Amino acid sequence: MTRKVDFLVIGAGPGGYAAAFRAADLGRKVVLVDARATLGGVCLNEGCIPSKALLHAAAILHEMSEAKDWGIAVEERPPIDLEKLRARKDGIVATLTGGLAGLARRRKVEVIQGFARFGGPDRVIVGDEELQFADCVIAIGSAPVRLPGWPEDSRIWDSTAALELRSVPARLAVVGGGIIGLEMATVYAALGSAVTVVELGPQIVPGADGEAAAILRASLEASGCRILTGTRVTAITPGKETVGLELSGAVEEHVEADAVIQAVGRRADAGALDLAKAGLEARADGTLAVDPYGRTGKANIYAIGDVTGGPMLAHRATHQGKIAAELASGHHPAPLSALIPSVAYTRPELAWIGQSLDQARAAGVKARAASFPWQASGRNLTSGAGAGLTRLVYCEESKRLLGATLVGTNAGELLAELTLAIEMGARLEDVALTVHAHPTLSETVAFAAERALGTLTDL
Repeated sequence: MTRKVDFLVIGAGPGGYAAAFRAADLGRKVVLVDARATLGGVCLNEGCIPSKALLHAAAILHEMSEAKDWGIAVEERPPIDLEKLRARKDGIVATLTGGLAGLARRRKVEVIQGFARFGGPDRVIVGDEELQFADCVIAIGSAPVRLPGWPEDSRIWDSTAALELRSVPARLAVVGGGIIGLEMATVYAALGSAVTVVELGPQIVPGADGEAAAILRASLEASGCRILTGTRVTAITPGKETVGLELSGAVEEHVEADAVIQAVGRRADAGALDLAKAGLEARADGTLAVDPYGRTGKANIYAIGDVTGGPMLAHRATHQGKIAAELASGHHPAPLSALIPSVAYTRPELAWIGQSLDQARAAGVKARAASFPWQASGRNLTSGAGAGLTRLVYCEESKRLLGATLVGTNAGELLAELTLAIEMGARLEDVALTVHAHPTLSETVAFAAERALGTLTDL
């Protein structure tokens, strides 16, 4: 039996539920399909939210370990109740996913649990039901990449398994020095694991500013993480007690670990939807090609979020979802911005937006960069934080901001000001002449701009 639906969304992650809720607000009758029992997708259930909960626990442990420097004696390392920590994390997830269910009910969005696949250019099949849609948004997200040739072993975790907090291994190897791998390294090092991070590229957080990445690396190493860059895992062998890794490249050695986390990225799988029946085809990497409005090659089918490639970030998906819902509902939204902020919620945080100096110059822009070191920030020092940096990239001729990188406490929060400034075409003077409260970390943004203009008095 075929049932007609007005606006269908496949996938209930940040992009999918944003599209569903926005379409409902615009008067559409919405059906939202997801395989999980709870809404929120990877982000809320097994990604952004649980990882940030564990990172907060890690921050508490770090602050306790540094308390002695302030004359506050913490006699011994506090015991960690893993069951209670796990319950706290799961409780936060349940609160947020339950809140989404309430928002869906309030908007009269029908939620169907199940796997969807196309049955034609205007219909999908979910279980034994066929849904004929007027408009459809594909928002199926992505899954962790599993390295080829690796054995099946309960001690080899992907990021989802790592966030389950099954145990705190005495020795942990993290393969992949990107955002996910370093966040997991931060958590488990704080909980007591001896962590080794193996990264194939020449620096951690590939694509980020090199000096900022070096500051983060030094901090992670000071917290007990061993970081190996330019190094490849050539073989992995599960033994009776441990898992052995053979490394080559910059480092040639054998590493024994009690658990291994694979953190080498995520991959979409649009092909699982039987796209050919809808007249669509996935690219070789499993993603779908779309324009800045989320339009596919079919007028009534849109795609958003990780399944469209690009930076696989929840906030990008959310904006794409709203744009697609508005366009499909007869409105004229602005296209997706090219400025997508990135944040590694490590200790310290690393955040960036826009072009790096090398990218700007490669694009033919006469660009320069100016930095302010956080060792000269009163707020940073009085907070007990370590090294940090605010770096601005700008056009030498127009003084217009092109990009920014921050590394330090709450760098991700500070990034919003610079994202807005670049979006609005701000120049160095616009930032430097904006009065920032003192003492704050946000001052470092103005100080970097002043340094570029030659008006800085704080260095």
